Amino acid sequence: MDATLISNAVEAARENLIDFLQKMVQASSLPNFEHDVQNLIIGKLRSMGLEVEVVPSHFDDLRHHPAFGDDGFSPTDRINVVGRWRGTNSGDGHSLILNGHVDVVPVGDLALWDDSPWSGAIRDGRLYGRGSCDMKAGLCAGIFAVDVLQQLGYRPAQDVLIESVIGEESGGIGTLTTIIKGYTADAVILLEPTRLEICPVQSGALTFRLTVPGRSIHAAMKPYGVSAIEKFALLLNAVNQLEAERHRTFKHDLYEDPNNIAPINIGTVRGGEWHSTVAEEVIAEGRMGVLPGESNQAARHAFEETIRLAASADPWLREHLPRVEWFEGQFESGETQLDHPFLLQLSAVHQQVVGSKPVMRGVTYGSDMRLFTNHAKIAATHYGPGDVGMAHAVNEFVPLDEVMTVTKVVANMIPQWCGGTI
Repeated sequence: MDATLISNAVEAARENLIDFLQKMVQASSLPNFEHDVQNLIIGKLRSMGLEVEVVPSHFDDLRHHPAFGDDGFSPTDRINVVGRWRGTNSGDGHSLILNGHVDVVPVGDLALWDDSPWSGAIRDGRLYGRGSCDMKAGLCAGIFAVDVLQQLGYRPAQDVLIESVIGEESGGIGTLTTIIKGYTADAVILLEPTRLEICPVQSGALTFRLTVPGRSIHAAMKPYGVSAIEKFALLLNAVNQLEAERHRTFKHDLYEDPNNIAPINIGTVRGGEWHSTVAEEVIAEGRMGVLPGESNQAARHAFEETIRLAASADPWLREHLPRVEWFEGQFESGETQLDHPFLLQLSAVHQQVVGSKPVMRGVTYGSDMRLFTNHAKIAATHYGPGDVGMAHAVNEFVPLDEVMTVTKVVANMIPQWCGGTI
């Protein structure tokens, strides 16, 4: 099919696409509460004539899988949506999954937002709201890429699947459900925010809880107690040194910043019960970055060994060992070989549509990509609109021009990857 014809058809659908994206953002979809947006998507996919299946995520179906992690949300009530555009199975071609998650993170302090987090407000070519960037815009682009091709009368030779999943933010149970239930293809585009960069490599991320013991006493008698806060500070210093050393000794061509490949972050710290009491305990939670190609087991060992060695150098901690627990999201790293035909084809289509070669980069966050590459053995890459720096942020937004560009690229990619004719 002619690339200009497809791109012009996408431009003609701009108003409808933006209207639908606004509705997606306006449908609040915090974890456990994704039904409204999923029902919106079900309606859209059915109006397009796709074969639509509602696929519940039941923990009992997933527990046996090595990638399963109990994310603390409902074990039975969350649903995924899969729309299948069935191919004609005539001629050459490859099947394709367009994957996106609809669960979003909490909005934080409402007073910091210029508009409601669910407004879908549009200003200066940007659409605002929680989930606009991460990643309802990408999913919307995938849906409308298929919609536009249908309007042009195109039929794929091989299947195209649109997957609207839940649980990505907390471990990936939605995509894992689709894999276990047998939904598969030859390649996957995860429409995550990448600023139109092709990102076939991802670091991993492991959620941990570090408990540091102390001995409480009245603050007036501080020398006779042990401050868990001060002991935590010793361990934090060791963790920061570990992070620096891991980045110093690891190199990867697709990472622009050699000091930000697999960060280790302490996200919450709770310690002490009273301002005039020596703190008896500190509980810190965070994420341990997993380097590309590194196993989760090796990353956990590096963290635990750092805590053990730091504790062994302190008289109190040597006798009262800190405790490390791993919980919730345990994201592996993942990677698709850079010379895979799928990536070469996507790169060529991007250049055809945009007019310049795409940047290829690795991402520092965990995502569902690793479920496809590591467990379903499917070539996969991130490619979508928006800057991940806006994900989870106050006044989150996505540039609408990027949404349109991704829609054009995906709409042009489908005929070239999947085959088929008008």
